[in-house]
Amino acid sequence: MQGKLFIASDIHGSAFWCEKLLTSFEKENATRLVLLGDILYHGPRNDFPDDYAPKKVFAMLNAVKEKITAIRGNCDSEVDQMVLEFPCLADYALIDDNGRTLFLTHGHLYNTENTPLLKRGDILLNGHFHTPCKQVLSNGGLYANCGSVALPKDGTPHSYMLYENGTLTWKNLETNEIFDTFTL
Repeated sequence: MQGKLFIASDIHGSAFWCEKLLTSFEKENATRLVLLGDILYHGPRNDFPDDYAPKKVFAMLNAVKEKITAIRGNCDSEVDQMVLEFPCLADYALIDDNGRTLFLTHGHLYNTENTPLLKRGDILLNGHFHTPCKQVLSNGGLYANCGSVALPKDGTPHSYMLYENGTLTWKNLETNEIFDTFTL
């Protein structure tokens, strides 16, 4: 893998936060925009996010479709794929970074309670829980959650994560300030 990954999750149909996300993606000069699910729908347990407008969100994302790798979240469905011009229905994807596997998933299927087969140094990346965090797993892998773009929980910021050269960096989407890092 070459370049920088911009990792985000849980847009939940918010045009306001999607626009901020895409502005940050451009400023970060990342190679890929990795979306870890819950792109268009807000879900039955969540309130409507700021400027809930799924039609605007899919139009904004389709404009950068060639740079997106997307994973299916628990709020995403086949009908979403009808309007999104990039694949978004896989439960996970793998990226090889010089022998280190990045296991991309939403978090409702694979997480710290149900880890995929990983080796020391591999990374399980997800969203779903709406709170950024990191944890070393019993197998020597790393669990990293990017938090939520539109609906953060537990007083955490609207956030995204960067991955480059074995370093994870969590950033506040409103301020673009770093609030956590981890180097493998």
